[in-house]
Amino acid sequence: MKPILSKAQLDYMKAKTQFEDRAKVMEKKIELARREHGEVTQEIMEGLVLETGFHDAFNQLTLAENDLIQWSHVTIKHEKEYRDNKNEIEMMYSKLNEDPEMRARVIQLAMKIR
Repeated sequence: MKPILSKAQLDYMKAKTQFEDRAKVMEKKIELARREHGEVTQEIMEGLVLETGFHDAFNQLTLAENDLIQWSHVTIKHEKEYRDNKNEIEMMYSKLNEDPEMRARVIQLAMKIR
C-alpha cells in the first residue's frame, strides 16, 4: 500500500521530477552545442536555459521546496519529538537560507513525514 502524502510532498515530487527531466534535456543540448561550437558561451547557455525550460523548472522546484519546508515546520510542531527538541529543531529551520546542506536535510526529513 502506498503511503499517503500531503499536497506539499506531492507538489515537491512533481517539481523535482520536472526539474530532473529539464536538466537531462539541458545536458543533451549543451553537449550538442559543444560539438557544434566547440565552446559553450554564456550567450549560448542563456539561450539553452530558456529554450529547455530549465529556468522555469528550477523556479518551480524552489517554490515547491519552500512550500514543503513551510508545511513540515507547521506539521512537525504537533509531534512529541518537536516538543522534546524544540530549540534544536528551530535552529535547524532558521539556518535553511544560509546552509544548503541543512536545507537538503530538512527537505529529506519533510518527505518522511506521514
